[in-house]
Order: sequence, then C-alpha cells, then structure tokens
Amino acid sequence: MSTPVIATTDLTKFYGKARGIERVNLEINEGEIFGFIGPNGAGKSTTIRILMNMIFPTGGNARIMGMDVIRENKEDQEDSRLHPFRCQCICLHECA
Repeated sequence: MSTPVIATTDLTKFYGKARGIERVNLEINEGEIFGFIGPNGAGKSTTIRILMNMIFPTGGNARIMGMDVIRENKEDQEDSRLHPFRCQCICLHECA
C-alpha cells in the first residue's frame, strides 16, 4: 500500500473556547478526487489553512506526501516538495 498524498489524524483546532475543527481524520490517495464541501463554519478553510501552514493545529497531525506539515515546515520553510501542493491549495481556496 502506498503512502497517502494527504492524511490527517485527529486534526483539531480551537480558537480559544470556540471549535474550529475537532478530530478530523482523512486519507486521500494518489489519483483520487476529493470534494471538500460543507456548510459555513464546518471547518473547511481551517483544515486547508493547517495543511498550508497558515495556522497551526491545537492537536493531531497532518501529512502531505508522508511529510509532517507542522514539524517539517518548522524545520525547513523552503522545502520545495510541498510548494506545488501549497500553490494549488492557495489558488483553489482563494479563487473559490
């Protein structure tokens, strides 16, 4: 079995006492098409912002192509392996 392109485990973000997302678990494999839809306030933007390292989670973890996006981004802000993913996410998020 190959490593998922995107995987989150118990990804959680609180803004003070307000919930952003709580225990989000997802796994997206290469070649899959994944629709990220939901009502306002469901946590779509929060999840994408964590994956792009625009904000940090309260708990859990997230991996892109096997790399821990929080830990490895802190260690190397210029890791070129994540740039194409981040650019696509920014375009999809900002253009929607």
